[in-house]
Amino acid sequence: MSITTPFTVARAHPGALAVPSAAPGLKDAMRHLVGGVCVITAGTGADRTGATVTSAHSLSMEPETMLVSLNVSSSTLPVVRRFGHYGVSLLADHQQAVADRFAGRGGAKGPERYEGADWTVLETGASLLDGALAIVDCEVERIIEHHSHALVFGAVRAVRIGAGHPLVYSHGRYGAYRAQA
Repeated sequence: MSITTPFTVARAHPGALAVPSAAPGLKDAMRHLVGGVCVITAGTGADRTGATVTSAHSLSMEPETMLVSLNVSSSTLPVVRRFGHYGVSLLADHQQAVADRFAGRGGAKGPERYEGADWTVLETGASLLDGALAIVDCEVERIIEHHSHALVFGAVRAVRIGAGHPLVYSHGRYGAYRAQA
């Protein structure tokens, strides 16, 4: 009786990238991926907080569902759990300062992260960034923890579309994406 695996191992072709003996980890590999930058917000009033992420995307169009990934040790996840909502603000290339604040650069925490920008509230009570490329207001449907992160599934309750060019992130740096015509 032979045992087969559900995958095969392909041999490297000439010119393929060689993997060094001290192979880099997944984090090093994923730095090559260019991601759109979003700010995830939750809570109200003095209980507001949020985080900068590149791990927010649409999961389903019918019904409209967003998925975000948050570190289980973040200050944002407990607030998402408590309030049952979150906002996703897709940042424009001129909003790097907002991304930095919500990433914790400069030491701002909780509601301090909202200073210096204008915010709007749609249906769930989450604050969403005025002037963002798009804002998506979500009600939490399910949270699944797996290792260091939690996947937060959200039913979309409202969407607004702005204009501009997206802020992107790769190799530890921000950039702007300009589509070719």
